[in-house]
Amino acid sequence: MLAVLSRVRTPVWLSSNIQLQQKLARVLSGNEIILLSSTGVSPACRRSDTSSVRGVSTTAGLCAKAKGQTKKRELTEKKLTRRFVDYRRVMLVAGSGGNGACSFHSEPRKEWGGPDGGDGGDGGSIIIKADRFIKSLAQVVPVYKGEHGRSGGSKNCFGRNGNPTYIHVPLGTIVKEEGKLVVDLAKDGQEYLAAFGGAGGKGNRFFLTNENRAPMMSTPGTKGQERLLHLELRTMAHAGLVGFPNAGKSSLLRAISNARPAVAAYPFTTLNPHVGIVTYRDHEQVAVADIPGIIEGAHRNRGLGFSFLRHIERCRFLFFVLDISNPESWSHLKQLRYELEQYETGLSQRPQAIIANKMDLPGAQENLETLKRHVAQRVIPVSALTGQNTGELILHLRELYDGYLQGDGHSGGDQPTRW
Repeated sequence: MLAVLSRVRTPVWLSSNIQLQQKLARVLSGNEIILLSSTGVSPACRRSDTSSVRGVSTTAGLCAKAKGQTKKRELTEKKLTRRFVDYRRVMLVAGSGGNGACSFHSEPRKEWGGPDGGDGGDGGSIIIKADRFIKSLAQVVPVYKGEHGRSGGSKNCFGRNGNPTYIHVPLGTIVKEEGKLVVDLAKDGQEYLAAFGGAGGKGNRFFLTNENRAPMMSTPGTKGQERLLHLELRTMAHAGLVGFPNAGKSSLLRAISNARPAVAAYPFTTLNPHVGIVTYRDHEQVAVADIPGIIEGAHRNRGLGFSFLRHIERCRFLFFVLDISNPESWSHLKQLRYELEQYETGLSQRPQAIIANKMDLPGAQENLETLKRHVAQRVIPVSALTGQNTGELILHLRELYDGYLQGDGHSGGDQPTRW
C-alpha cells in the first residue's frame, strides 16, 4: 500500500501571481502557452521560443498605481467670484527707529577709551508706487507695517536702516485722507512717500563734548508715522454695464470678453464688480465692467447703493442692460437714469448705449418694438445665452472707445486711460 502511494505524484498548484503571468504570456504570444518563471514547474514544460515576449515585465502592473483619467478640478465659488477692486481703506504704520547704544571703549592698556555707542538705524518708510502692469487694487492689504531700524552697538557701530515698503497700485489711483485729495498717481513709476519711518536714536558717542568727556546718556528711536488712507481708482473701466439685478449683465460680459463671473440658472445678484477685456484685431484692448445691479432708491444708499454707484462713476461710458422679456423695460431705463442723475449730476448724460438682452425668450421681439417707440436712442438687441448680435455690440463699443480717446468721453483735462 505504501509503495502505491509513493508512486502517486503530488499535483503542482499554481499561485494567483503565476496564473496571471501565464494569461499575459498567452495574449502576447498569439495563443501559444509560454510559462515565464514559476517555482515548482518542470523546465521541460517551457517553450524555447520566447522572442515574442522579450523585454516584457509581468509584475510592473501589480506594483504600479492604477492610472485613471485625471479629471479637471472645478473652480470653487470663491475663485469664481474673484473680483476687480477699485477701492481700498489702508492703515499704514511706518517702521520705528532703532535705539542708540551706551557703551565705552574697552581695550588693554587703554584705560580711558571714551564712549563708543553707535546711533540706531532709521525705520523703513512706506511708499505708494504706480505700476502700469497692475490693473486692480485686489492685491492691496488693509494694513502695512514698515521694517524697524536696528539698534546701535558698541565700537561705534551704527544700526541698519529699515528697508522701505512699496505698495504697487494701478495708474490713475487717487490717494485720499479724511475725504481730501492727497495725490493722483497718473504716471508709471510715480511714487508717493505715504508714511515716514522713525528716526534712529543717538548713542552716547554723539553727546561727547569737551565739557562732558564720558556721557552716560543715549536716546531711543522715534516711532514711525501712522496714517489712514483711502485708495480709489479714477478709471475703473472704459465701459460699465448698468442695470437692475438679474438683467443678464454677467452673462453678457462672459459672451463678449474673457471674464468669467459666476452665473447660474436661478436668480441672484452680483455683489462685486468684474472686469473683462475685449481685444480687437489691431491689439487694442477695451475694459468692460460688470457693475452689481442697483435697485430703486440706490441714490439714498439703499442696498449698498453708494458703493455700486461709485463703480459707475469711474466708467467713461455706459451700457444700460435691460431685460427685454419685461413688457415695461422702458420704465426700467427711466428709473436707472433717475438714480444716476440723483447720485451725481450729469452722470446719466455720459456716452451711452441701450442693450436689449434676453432676445431668445418668447415675446422679446414685441417688447423690443415697444421699447424703440419710447426711446429715441439706438437700441442693440442681443442674447447673451446664444451670442446673438454680440458682434454689433462689440463694434459699437469700439466706436465709443475711439471717441473717448479723441477727447469726447473725458473732461477736466485728464488724459485718456489705455488698458
